[in-house]
Amino acid sequence: MSLPPLVEPAADLSVDEVRRYSRHLIIPDVGMDGQKRLKNARVLCVGAGGLGSPALMYLAAAGVGTLGIVDFDTVDESNLQRQIIHGQSDVGRPKAESAAATIREINPNIDVVIHNTALDNDNVMEIFADYDLIVDGTDNFATRYMVNDAAVLLGKPYVWGSIFRFDGQASVFWAEQGPCYRCLYPEPPPPGMVPSCAEGGVLGVLCASIGSIQVNEAIKVITGIGEPLVGSLMVYDGLEMEYRKIKVRKDPNCAVCGENPTVTELIDYDDFCGAVTDEAAEAAVGSTITARELEAWIKEGREIDLIDVREPAEYEIVRIPGSRLIPKGDIVSGAALADLPTERQAVFYCKSGIRSAEALAAAKAAGLKNSVHVQGGVLGWINQVDPSLPTY
Repeated sequence: MSLPPLVEPAADLSVDEVRRYSRHLIIPDVGMDGQKRLKNARVLCVGAGGLGSPALMYLAAAGVGTLGIVDFDTVDESNLQRQIIHGQSDVGRPKAESAAATIREINPNIDVVIHNTALDNDNVMEIFADYDLIVDGTDNFATRYMVNDAAVLLGKPYVWGSIFRFDGQASVFWAEQGPCYRCLYPEPPPPGMVPSCAEGGVLGVLCASIGSIQVNEAIKVITGIGEPLVGSLMVYDGLEMEYRKIKVRKDPNCAVCGENPTVTELIDYDDFCGAVTDEAAEAAVGSTITARELEAWIKEGREIDLIDVREPAEYEIVRIPGSRLIPKGDIVSGAALADLPTERQAVFYCKSGIRSAEALAAAKAAGLKNSVHVQGGVLGWINQVDPSLPTY
């Protein structure tokens, strides 16, 4: 559905701006009026990573007058495969600062506001309040629900995107005009059910496909042209090169934007989404060892069976010496329980410790009560024992 422009137009465009945006200005639907609205717009991008990179670059190129960047992370070499706003010389630099430098190079007319901090319950409302529109490029469920709830409570529209391997999704959530994120996903998936991009990977160019959709939607909302994805979910399959548009209706029983909302203020989103299941957290109590403890066990010749519960592609990248691979999904489903040791102590590890805790819970439920898992996973091993191994 068509919506009125979100932002009032600026007073004028300079001669330099007319020259810079001339290809916009000759589009009848945009014109001088639309470009002035873009100039007057204040847009916050949550995250300067995979989705934030193309989004920020094209928002800057389009002439959005004020761009906010909120990101607390630093640039890692593994980011460069998809986070194109950063370069090799930026490794180790705060992402927000690196992104800001690129934006200024693309368009010196843009006012860039850096929020070099983790977005949380203590600052999200204050930060969001200064912007007209939010572009959500986050990659975890706790932050997604927090962004949604803060936007609903403040009456802000936001453009959402999600990517994984070859698949992407995008929509515009605006509770005053249509559904919110909770209308589409009332509850987060069970912990460990949906792998993160760090666990499952993402094709780098997919970020550009979804990020450019997000910017396209942001421009439409700001200027009031076309029909934004309010009430629609765009689903993209990069392998089949297929786009599907799915209708999303406002849920009258939605916890935050429904007729009788139960979420009227920010909640504990980590608790709501859960880092691991209650069973995994319980299983890990008293059954967690550090990477250094594992190293000591190996050196003393302790009878253990070291089991990597990641996926085969991850196992090929890097592994703890002496380990064997049994993916977590096969353990949790019961398909691989017969492959678990009965005479030696099982020691599970994954990338960071979440999946191994889930495998530990399944193993204990199957009777392997003396099983343990490695805190921090293979990354802990690299950081504490063997920094010569590659990380991912």
